[in-house]
Amino acid sequence: MARHAVVIVGAGPTGLMLAAELALAQIDVAIVERRASQDLDGSRAGGLHSRSIEVLDQRGIADRFLSQGKTYPFLHFHTQLDISDFPTRHNYVLGLWQKHIERILADWVGELAVPIYREREVTGFTQDDTGVDIELSDDGSLRAQYLVGSDGGRSLVRKLAGIEFAGWEPSISWLIAEAEMAEEPEWGIRHTDAGMQAIGKLEDGRARLVLTEAQLGSGDEPTLCDIQEALICVYGTDYGIHRPTWISRFTDMTRQAVAYRDRRILLAGDAAHVHPPVGGQGLNIGVQDAVNLGWKLAQVIKRISPESLIDTYHAERHPVGARVLHNTMAQTALRRSDARSKALGDVFAELVGMDEPRKRLAGMMSGLDVHYDFGEGHPLLGRRMPDLDVMVADGPVRIFTLLHDARPVLINFGSSGDIDIAPWADRVQLVEATYTGAWELPVIGQVDAPAAVLIRPDGYVAWGGEKAHAGLVDALTAWFGLPA
Repeated sequence: MARHAVVIVGAGPTGLMLAAELALAQIDVAIVERRASQDLDGSRAGGLHSRSIEVLDQRGIADRFLSQGKTYPFLHFHTQLDISDFPTRHNYVLGLWQKHIERILADWVGELAVPIYREREVTGFTQDDTGVDIELSDDGSLRAQYLVGSDGGRSLVRKLAGIEFAGWEPSISWLIAEAEMAEEPEWGIRHTDAGMQAIGKLEDGRARLVLTEAQLGSGDEPTLCDIQEALICVYGTDYGIHRPTWISRFTDMTRQAVAYRDRRILLAGDAAHVHPPVGGQGLNIGVQDAVNLGWKLAQVIKRISPESLIDTYHAERHPVGARVLHNTMAQTALRRSDARSKALGDVFAELVGMDEPRKRLAGMMSGLDVHYDFGEGHPLLGRRMPDLDVMVADGPVRIFTLLHDARPVLINFGSSGDIDIAPWADRVQLVEATYTGAWELPVIGQVDAPAAVLIRPDGYVAWGGEKAHAGLVDALTAWFGLPA
């Protein structure tokens, strides 16, 4: 029986990101993946939002993705929301298909020497006070201290753990396909009584179709015949569609795990939350789930922090997931084609044409406005640290560069030597720096500059304030363990 500190089920974007985070923390992690390779049947999700790109930038790998995608200065919530004026280096959406996102992440995970048990599935597990025994489809087994299910919306890990998946049944369905067409189709979006229909061109010239079904589709796997009939119903022709490489159906089913943890079993990504793909948020919050969980799990495994630190994963990420469920349900309602819904959509579009509503919605959709509740304190507390260009002894440096190793950082903007964190020196970097520019956050605007700031490995501010403030010691202890 092979043993690992953490076993992750699923090598999608969430599982790969979590594996990389744990590997950076020198944790023995492995992935179980049913696919023989990283290849996907279909291009799947279509992009990365600002906060996800920032997260990748914090690890020094954002350019790998940016070099292969196309940027757009807006995201979409019923109508286009311009984010080009947001105070971030990445004030855009990166158009890049999931198959490429996974490939790049898998290459990075390979560089970090994470083993992947391919062509195997988890068939069962039992957990005790010290770990989890995991049964595999090839009759093999693994032992891990923790098991993380990032195995999608139909997560077997979640089901076997008995974690309730509460929410709403579907009310509408869409067919999606990628195929060749003998005739030139009507490219672009068409709105019909059934809903939105779209045909786009992929990089290799094939067509990608998203067709709203007139009636809620059954649970059966759709066929080429279903696609042909739907095309004829909307366009009067099937354009000679043939040789499909991917056909699927998705719905507006909306569900969330009531708990992201059951003792030594954890959930992340679609295993923890499913919702309609409007706005393209699912892949993004899954990646951000992983970055929130990784360093916490690592510190507990290293016995730096108590197990209670893992509970903050659910406390912080469950509300983020719930908010995404809420806004995707609203977007689905705005997509309805009846006259009353269209009237509502017109009023909504007029409102978000104003700066304040636009910024609020765009901040939520992009993930840039996430605010974890750490109590009273500086306006930065619980929010993402802006990527400032600060001056250190060796010259200018970006703050995100200081996070490449996934370690916490305390930045002192006062006189050198004003802060002493010797008891935590083995786990927290102390950086003496200066910065004279404005401190500006998305949505809330400018904030007063703190004298010092403590940044967690996931890029969120754990403490900010005056150098001698007693709260610094409390924050260091709460997030990064008792003094050595």
